[in-house]
Amino acid sequence: MARQLNKVQIIPLGGMGEIGKNMTVIRYGDEIIVIDAGLMFPEDDMLGIDLVIPDITYLLDNRDLVKAIVLTHGHEDHIGALPYMLRQLDVPVYGTRLTLGILEGRLKEHHVSAELHAVKSGDQIQIGNFKLGFIRVSHSIADAVALSIQTPAGVIVHTGDFKLDQTPVDGKVMEFHKFAELGDQGVLVLLADSTNAERPGYTQSEKSVGLTFDETFRNARERIIIASFSSNIHRIQQAIDTACKYRRKVAVLGRSMLNVINIALELGYLNVPEGVFIDVDEINNYPASGIVILTTGSQGEPMSALTRMAMSDHKKVEIVPGDTVVISATPIPGNEKLVSRTIDFLFRQGAEVVYEGIHVSGHASQEELKLIHNLIRPKFFIPVHGEYRHLVKHSQLAQALGMPKENIFIAENGQTLEFTAEKGVITGKVTSGNVLVDGLGVGDVGNIVLRDRRQLSQDGILIIVVTMDKERGQVAAGPDIVSRGFVYVRESEQLMDEAKERVRQALEKCELNGVTEWATIKSNVRDTLGKYLYERTRRRPMILPIIMEV
Repeated sequence: MARQLNKVQIIPLGGMGEIGKNMTVIRYGDEIIVIDAGLMFPEDDMLGIDLVIPDITYLLDNRDLVKAIVLTHGHEDHIGALPYMLRQLDVPVYGTRLTLGILEGRLKEHHVSAELHAVKSGDQIQIGNFKLGFIRVSHSIADAVALSIQTPAGVIVHTGDFKLDQTPVDGKVMEFHKFAELGDQGVLVLLADSTNAERPGYTQSEKSVGLTFDETFRNARERIIIASFSSNIHRIQQAIDTACKYRRKVAVLGRSMLNVINIALELGYLNVPEGVFIDVDEINNYPASGIVILTTGSQGEPMSALTRMAMSDHKKVEIVPGDTVVISATPIPGNEKLVSRTIDFLFRQGAEVVYEGIHVSGHASQEELKLIHNLIRPKFFIPVHGEYRHLVKHSQLAQALGMPKENIFIAENGQTLEFTAEKGVITGKVTSGNVLVDGLGVGDVGNIVLRDRRQLSQDGILIIVVTMDKERGQVAAGPDIVSRGFVYVRESEQLMDEAKERVRQALEKCELNGVTEWATIKSNVRDTLGKYLYERTRRRPMILPIIMEV
């Protein structure tokens, strides 16, 4: 035990080399705290998968050591795994009021209860050997914080997601002085947001979006429909402020948008004059020039309110010529086609669509990252929250500021990084990876199931049904072939007849060789038919032999 008192371990379980699934373990001796517990949306090849969450095997194996989960802010890529994780780990969760308000809604949806503790910027709390400080930062959601974590081995700073916004919408400027104070005291390790490490210059202030809103409202003659991330309270506040200025009523569409707005109103994060909000059923009681609709769907999600409106499939709102639709978000990588398709359909409906220059990032660009590094001046640095190229770019930026390359760790999920006052080393690897959520199933779909789904989606399936007399080892009926997603049977009768003949030959060969194990017979049928079909069609459908016994 004494040997461990001068070293601290940092173990990323998600968020390294990827956007999303953020989760970092800090371990000192026999105590663990977890920073964030996020989800990631599935890649294109994860067919049918709804969400991806981190593998928490390491935490479950050490459940008695886990003292708390600490959250930096309320975005899904930082809190989305908690409804699944808290079913298995009964530990307290610390976060700011808005973060916990959003989390509470998610937990209720999943019928999960948890011990939640609200904190605010400026607070300091002691959890075992860890003394945590919460520092206000600017981001694309209110109530975001960075963390200072004092351990007997040294101070760790985790920036969370941030940018340096000198004119934030709520007037609450990032607490730069606290980073400078930490730098003066000495910081052992810095973990910093790398999302925009490729982007030179500075990220624009959120207030610049308000100016674009004003211009759009001034030019619009009919209804205005604004699609944005539901969590971007400051963006929503600016839309409401501009609606009030131009004397328009505001209706809200989309379950997540309604939920977050209700939480933000209840906690005092939105300021809305009385009488501004109306129910969506009331919009036809007002002139079109007096209506603003706030909605979800800025990412072209197929079931979102905006997409259904674009496809003329929404029960309550129909796009009509003259509508102005504002898409106030940049497509998340991978969503570009969905967003483009939605924009096309909106134009087809006769809407004027504003989709460029009406979003600013919530992440720091290169000059802001340089300032944070110069304020904190850490001994060691771990770039986090980004794809691999972002981590490399952030590493290069730190080196340009004078940090030795050997003091920078571009880590992978699962690696154990160990730090003392003198040195940092990678000491090993723990279990990490993706747990796939499909409907109500968590982790029951793995690589083999995904491989089968890909094969089915590409080449279809052939089911071979044979009835066999087990005692005599002879075919009693069949073979019959059922095809789905491979070829249209009525137009491929010759191919199907030849396939049946190949199956018969394979069965006869088994009978002649005295093969009676059904698993072996199925394998022979699969191999024979697969080889034949590939020669004829250059396709590899999934072949599923079924043997029935009489």
